[in-house]
Amino acid sequence: MTTSASLLERLRQPGADEAWTRFVQLYTPMIYTWARRTGASPEDASDLVQDVLTALVRALPAFRYESGKSFRGWLKTVTLNRWREGQRKHAVTLTPDADVSNLVGEVAEPALEEAEYRRHLVGRALEIMQTEFRPATWQACWASVVEDRPAADIARSLGISVNAVYLAKTRVLRKLYQELNGLLD
Repeated sequence: MTTSASLLERLRQPGADEAWTRFVQLYTPMIYTWARRTGASPEDASDLVQDVLTALVRALPAFRYESGKSFRGWLKTVTLNRWREGQRKHAVTLTPDADVSNLVGEVAEPALEEAEYRRHLVGRALEIMQTEFRPATWQACWASVVEDRPAADIARSLGISVNAVYLAKTRVLRKLYQELNGLLD
């Protein structure tokens, strides 16, 4: 997998299997949560996730990310539109008072929704990325960034040099930035 382009850019390339795998790992839980917020059963929510992912396979290769626009908002709109199409296909009509506010989000709390989105995406990316690094590299970065421990203390506990701690932190954070580039804008 190339590391010089953002995930969205990699999805536009033919044969981007690794990028699609990463995208599915990052976004399936979020799409499923949105699907459940429509009131869908777990089974129907899973079907909606598959429907959305199928639609994305067709749409994302032509998708052009525009700085300043929300990819999450676009993805949420795709999810809501696929849900509505499913409702129409099953002859269930939305009444004017149908509650889809849980899916489209509260207008009054965009900062909270943005923070939730960022936490989810960073958490999923870190969870997925952890296997891509040697345990000592991961532990050094985690201890430095999350636990805010001094580099000398980390180096001593892991049996590595202080420089190795700084390098580990740089490698992991660079990879995280590359994975999320364009997704958190």
